[in-house]
Parts: sequence; C-alpha cells; structure tokens
Amino acid sequence: MPSLLSSKPLFLQTAEDYHKPPPKGQPYSITLSGSKQPGRTSVYRHHKSRDGLLETLDPAIRTGHDMFESSAQKHPHAPCLGYRPYDSAKKTWAPYEWLDYETVQKRRADLGVGLVEIHAREGITGTQYGFGLWCQNRPEWQLTDLACMSQSLFSVSLYDTLGPETSEYIIRHANLACVVTSLAHVPVLLQLKSRLPELKALVVLDSLAPATNEAPELSKQALLDSLAKEAGIKIYSLETVEQLGASLKRPCNPPRPTDAITINYTSGTTGPPKGVLLTHATAVAATSSSLVASPADHHGVAISYLPLAHIYGRLLEHTVLWSGSRIGYFHGNPLELVDDLKLLRPTTFASVPRLYNRFGGAIKSQTVEQPGFKGALSRHIVKTKLANANPAPKTPGASPPTPTFKHAFYDRIWGRKVAGAFGLDRVTTMVSGAAPLDPSLQAFLRVVFASRTMQGYGLTETYAIALVQPVDDFTVSSVGGVVPCQEACLLSVPDMDYTVEDKPYPRGELLLRGKAVFNGYYKNDEETAKSFTEDGWFKTGDICSVDELGRFSIIDRRKNVLKLAQGEYLSPERIEGVYLSSLTYLAQGFVYGDSVQTFLVAIFGVQPDTFAVFASKVLGREISPTDLVAIKAAASEPKIKAAVLKDLDKVGRRKKFAGYERVRNIHLTLDPFTIDNELLTPTLKLKRPVAAKRYRDVLDGLYAEALEAEKSQPQKAKL
Repeated sequence: MPSLLSSKPLFLQTAEDYHKPPPKGQPYSITLSGSKQPGRTSVYRHHKSRDGLLETLDPAIRTGHDMFESSAQKHPHAPCLGYRPYDSAKKTWAPYEWLDYETVQKRRADLGVGLVEIHAREGITGTQYGFGLWCQNRPEWQLTDLACMSQSLFSVSLYDTLGPETSEYIIRHANLACVVTSLAHVPVLLQLKSRLPELKALVVLDSLAPATNEAPELSKQALLDSLAKEAGIKIYSLETVEQLGASLKRPCNPPRPTDAITINYTSGTTGPPKGVLLTHATAVAATSSSLVASPADHHGVAISYLPLAHIYGRLLEHTVLWSGSRIGYFHGNPLELVDDLKLLRPTTFASVPRLYNRFGGAIKSQTVEQPGFKGALSRHIVKTKLANANPAPKTPGASPPTPTFKHAFYDRIWGRKVAGAFGLDRVTTMVSGAAPLDPSLQAFLRVVFASRTMQGYGLTETYAIALVQPVDDFTVSSVGGVVPCQEACLLSVPDMDYTVEDKPYPRGELLLRGKAVFNGYYKNDEETAKSFTEDGWFKTGDICSVDELGRFSIIDRRKNVLKLAQGEYLSPERIEGVYLSSLTYLAQGFVYGDSVQTFLVAIFGVQPDTFAVFASKVLGREISPTDLVAIKAAASEPKIKAAVLKDLDKVGRRKKFAGYERVRNIHLTLDPFTIDNELLTPTLKLKRPVAAKRYRDVLDGLYAEALEAEKSQPQKAKL
C-alpha cells in the first residue's frame, strides 16, 4: 500500500504495488468467474484488477495535460527535453543541452495560445480541432503536442518519411488547417496546397530569422513569405507563434478526459491509413499501465528515436514525462544512434526487433564468435549466465534456484564493457515491441546487458499496450500477462485449426477490451464495425495461446498467414524472425509461399559489414564492407547462394522447423525493402502484398528454379 512517509510520489508507489508479481505459482493474469462463452476463453485480467480495470494511478490525473503539469510543478528545474545542437564551424554535433520542466511548461503554454490565435485569424474557433505535426523526433515535436493539449486541441502526426500522397490524404482526411513542420517539408506542403484548400498555415520549427550578416530581405522567412503568398498560405516561425501567444497573456484551456488527444494514423500495410481516434482517458490509462510495467522516477533518462508518429514512441514519452524523467532526442541519423546513446547513457531503452537483431549480431561478432582466448572467455561467460537465468534444480525433486541475469564478477570484467560500447551500461530495463523478438536473442541480450529484457504487445488501437512480461518472468516465448487497464480473451478460429479447447493450452484470436482501447476509426464506420465484436471486443487479428499462469504467446497472424498447396498454414513473420536473428549477415527477409506450391522461397537483404566478412570467406577473396558494388555482385554468386541456403537449412533444423517451413530457394540483394521504394511502412513493417507484386518475376523465377532442380534429382524409391 502507498505510504505517506515515503519520499516517492503516491502514484509511483501505486505503480510499484501493481508491479509486484503474485506469489510464486499464482497466475499473472486471472480469469473472471462465469465469463467463459462458447468459442471463447474466460476473460483474463491483471492479477490485481479483479474488481475493476485501472484508469489512472492518481485520481487527480485524468488527461495528458495533467500528467505533464504534475511533473512540471514537482520538478520545475529538472531537465526535461534534451537535444544536440549542430556546430557548423566544427561540422559536428555538440553535447546535449537541456530545457528544464519550467521552461517547457512556459513555452508550450505560449505556443498553445499562439496556435489558437493563428486559427482564429483564419476564422476557425472553438476547441477540439487538430494540428498536423510533421518532423523527425526533436524537442519541438513534444513541445507542440503539449501545446495542443494545453488548449484542448489534438495533434495528428505525419510520419517524417511519408510520401506526399499519404501526407495529402491525412491532411485532407483529418481536416487540418495548420501543419507544424520542419523546414525540409515546406516545399512539399506548398506543392500540395493547390489540392488542399482547407490548409491555411504552416508553422516552421526551424529558425527563419536572418543569419549573421544576412540582409533581412534574403532571410528564409522573406523567401518563404513570397512563396506562401503565391500559394495562398501563411508561414510562421515557431518563435513568432510563441511570441504571439506570450503577448496575449491568455490562460491554458485544459482538456476533458473524453477529448481527443490524437488521431493516430496506422501505417497502412494493406491500404490507406486508418485514423485511430484516441482520447486523454485512454492515454492516462495506458501510461498508468506503462509505469506499472516499468516503474520509473525523476532520475530516469530515456532516448527518443522511435518515430513519434507511431503510438509506441508517443507512449514512451508520456511515461517519461509523468515520472519527471528526462528525454534526450537522437540527432537525426539512425546510423549514429550509438553516439547519442553513449552521451545519454539511458536508464531504460525501448526498441524493435530489427535493431536488437543488429545489436545482437554486432555483439556476437566481437565476443562469442571471436577466435582464441577472447572468444572462449565470452562463450564461457554467456553459457554460465544463460544457465543462471534458467537454473535446473540442484537435486531431483527440489525447486530450482531463483533465476538471475546478473553475475557479480562477470558483469564487472566483461558485461559492463560490452554494454558500455553501446551506451547501455546504466540501463535497467530493455523493452521490445512492434514484432516478435526471437527467444534465443532475448535470452542472449538479457545476460549480456545484465538487464531486464522484456517483450510487450500493443497496437495503435490499444495505445501501444495490452500485454507485458512480468518482472519475475524469465521465459522467452511469451509477451506476458494482461496489463491492469485492459482485459483479454481468446476466440476460436476453426478455419485455421485454432480453438480454445486445444491442449495443452487454449489457442485463438486475441480479443481486447479496456480503458486504453480506442472507440473507433475516424470517419470510417465500416472499418470500425469490422474491428469489433457485437459485445464490444476489439479483434486484434493476432493468434495467441495462453498458459496456466495467464501468459500470452503470439503464435500466428490471422491476416499474414500463408497456406501452402498441401493445406499447411504457417507464419512467415515467425520464420523471418528466426532466420534474421540467427544469421547476422542478413538484414531483411521476405518469406513467401505460393498457395499452389508445397514449399517456401525468400528474398533476403544482406547486412553489408557482416556479409562482406562472410562472403570473403566463402569466395576466398577480400570484399570491403564499404564496397557496395562488390557486395551486391557477391550476393548474386552461386557459391554464396549455396552457402546461405546451407546456413538456412542448419537454422531450420536446429529450430525444429517442419519441412514445409524451411526455405528452399532464395534471392540475395542489398536493401530490397525500403521506405523510399514504398515496400516498408514508416515503422519498418513489410508491405507483403505490395512486395509480392513488386518482386513477382523474382518469386516466380525462384519457384521455377527450385522445381527444375527437384526434377533433376534422383527419385527415392518408395517402400
């Protein structure tokens, strides 16, 4: 129970109380008596939510505005938002500089008033209208989002990497009169203006003031003003809007819990993006559960690099701000992310499997895969720590020792050096979301970083959170139990042979309901109706199993499942994840199965640095990691293809893939799937139907080649 004598705020004490696991052997997710229905499991809830779902950790906090205000009042001079300014003289990025909570509080209040005023000058009044937000992660993104909240407005994020067509669609669909943007996007928005009559103003986050020794008429502001006049739009600098707001001396106009906090557009893997309408109440419930999953305090440090247009990144920042911690923004180049990490040394780190695969590959190549003493020592340390994380009973029938990912000696002489190379030597919690993390990689990272490395599950429609691995759960095959603000059940899917009566565990489509589940898609009643059951459960499309402790495992995807000619169903994402985490020279994968064929083929993108080493060994000649022409040529060598197929087969056998799950033929290349070629979403999810169409000739060729090779092989006699 929270204590008034503790120095920790009551809401964080409440979070810690929820965070504590149940007694050993008791379920993490409990079932509600009498809730089972035909074709469904019982309803599962967090073990401390039997009598009701968590709405907020603090009855006084009901909106996103409240969350930030409470921290700003408690910690006015604590660092809040950090960035690395660019030193043009040295052509380098400088160390982090910080805005404290009091500064952010004042600036966002002024900005909020200024944004309302520029709308009023265009005849737009009232509340609950949206602002577009189009920029890479930076302090001004969060400043603008908080400004919208302070005036009962909402933000609509555009992915920084979106093409003009999708941006145009979102601006029109959300009826946006103003877009707050980085300077780089202004030319595109000016071009789109003729097709967007409702777009009245742009607010540019970068400085438009005259540079040193620059005439005012040659400033960026002057040049943009002339272009804007031709296009019939007004362009303001962020500084101008803040000054306007400060001059008006108006108060904040706080939102209600039922007001919209954002319309968050999904990535659009199969069609136009859908606008997920989310409220302040859902944001508070989700953030409350996030703080339960990973307790924090005002001493914490986080890095912001996951796109804030994605709900995962937004929830992470809500969590940091409510706890009074600080957020350092990466300087914009994902390839130099480790440089930012080394400066920040975050205490929590959230990412996606693709980056963890890169980390895992880099660590293995420099430690356990090294020859001589260095490799032998690394392998011994990892083997020892893996055994300690999954200990066997010391005597038959006895309980196993308490698992641990720490080792007093090995962490000091080895682990800290490895973690320090990534700037993660202070991290206590690492979170993986957005896609399944390979179990062996999760176990490896957990012992390497001596850190709680957990998986979570959520969707845009659930404010990024629904299931999270508990603190004492050392398994690597689940995404954990239900969080306190949600409830879940499974629905039988007979056409895929998944039922809630399956043994040893029920299996079916995951249904979710709760305080952080959205109410519907913006201006899209048809899709909303398709997404919910008649009794109000959101249909996730993910196939799960749930064990006796109430831990859920994602085992398939209703929409991305493949069915081969012999009638076997399989999940290409699971197979891709295993291959990519096992073979570090592969960076991307697209496993494909034609419904008239009995086997799989795949297209893989190679990782230049590690593939160059692999190819050099196979071909017996040196290939430079920076010679992309030579790497691309090597990828097409028959000898390389044969070696990769051999490695894939070894992985498949080691992971006990069924014969039909093993890839039979492959195409290797550099960067086959990118955001620029429109085969990846901005959150790096593969657009499978589009990829299949784009690479149709390649896929057909792979099948033809494999079938021809099959004919040429001697047939085995049948008994």
